[in-house]
Amino acid sequence: MEVRGKNAIVIGLGRSGVAAATLLAARGANVTANDSAPLEKWSEQARALADIGVTLAPGGHHHADFANADFVVISPGVPSFAALDAFEAIGREVIGEMELGSRFNNAPIVLIGGTNGKSTTTALTAKMFEEAGKKTFLGGNFGTPLCEVVSDQWDVLVLEISSFQAERVPTMHARAHALLNITDDHLDRYTNFNAYAHAKGNPFVRMNEHDFAVIPKSDSIVLKQAQRGNARVITFSATDPSADVAFDGVHLVDHISGANYPVSTLRIAGRHNLENACAAIGLASSLGVSSEAIARALAAFEGLGHRTVRVASINGVTYYDDSKGTNVGASVAALRGLLEPKAVLIAGGRDKLGDYAPLVDALREKGRALVLIGEAADRIAEAAAGVLTIERAGTMAEAVEKSSNLAQQGDAVLLSPACSSFDMFRDYKERGDIFVQAVQELARRAPPCS
Repeated sequence: MEVRGKNAIVIGLGRSGVAAATLLAARGANVTANDSAPLEKWSEQARALADIGVTLAPGGHHHADFANADFVVISPGVPSFAALDAFEAIGREVIGEMELGSRFNNAPIVLIGGTNGKSTTTALTAKMFEEAGKKTFLGGNFGTPLCEVVSDQWDVLVLEISSFQAERVPTMHARAHALLNITDDHLDRYTNFNAYAHAKGNPFVRMNEHDFAVIPKSDSIVLKQAQRGNARVITFSATDPSADVAFDGVHLVDHISGANYPVSTLRIAGRHNLENACAAIGLASSLGVSSEAIARALAAFEGLGHRTVRVASINGVTYYDDSKGTNVGASVAALRGLLEPKAVLIAGGRDKLGDYAPLVDALREKGRALVLIGEAADRIAEAAAGVLTIERAGTMAEAVEKSSNLAQQGDAVLLSPACSSFDMFRDYKERGDIFVQAVQELARRAPPCS
């Protein structure tokens, strides 16, 4: 992409926006960095863009000069708005940061999308390529923006992609793309579920018969998206042994290569993580990673923080931190994936306006009780009324205390909120950390089991 001398606007000055503006300025573009926040609220890195010749336009999108812009790069967290729609309507290009980065990186791209499980699958897939001796970039929605690492050193780019990022990837070409699942999420941004699903499926459009679409077996919603392109379909499943990559009760079996991997060697727990591992195997194997490298990665990978992580066992009750469960589908997967027969679920937070019925169905099967926090407590309580015991808590420490009183020996207590964290916490990590602290305090005070 030749940008020298062109006028570019970068909208949204989080980490990805700063990365995009820095890359464009380094390649000779005339860059305006725009954000709705006043300048004093910008990060130090965003304000420092002025030092490399970027024009700063804080305080609202109306401060950006769309009339004279050649193209716009928009950060994933910024939804479209009237001036941007008008800019596109006259034929000007609006792209995302990941799309921009892909135009300056030549290595094959491996994408992992989906409502749930994508960070774990992305990290595990990258581990497989690393074990194969490939110089592997791991990033995208997971960690480092692609625009920060423009280089010829990479053998493969393994990228987590969100629906927001997938909205604007008109030319990005993935050699392999796993879309793990699509369940209700971000309906505060999209007009309906179909619009959300369509965004998730956009990366398939550019794929051809030499590429690989890795999708869950018998998932018609995901299959419909994969069929928007021409990639070869590889299916995975932890419940259907006829999938191309499947769980047979003892092994993860790659029916295409003939390899199998004993699940006893895995260090990640839960049926949902078997699904993630099957998807990662499908991605790596399709692009030529050896079974030996895949086996080493499966045995070494320890999982990611705040994703059904065992915190402690206190008097016969095991406490799990799944603070990354920020939507209903993730919480359902975490709850049903527990080995314990029953669990007290701590849920609630900022409501994403999804349907809580699937969570209630899982609670009928696995729930001992439900402890609710945050802004969404009323909606969740209404959905689960009459199904199991429901209590409210004003703080995470109170939620842990109440959960410990409701749980029975052999149960789990699971923090998996099914909501975002921003009503009470800075992010899901802080929420999980405070849960862990509360559990550790409970363990310190707990009398020994008689």
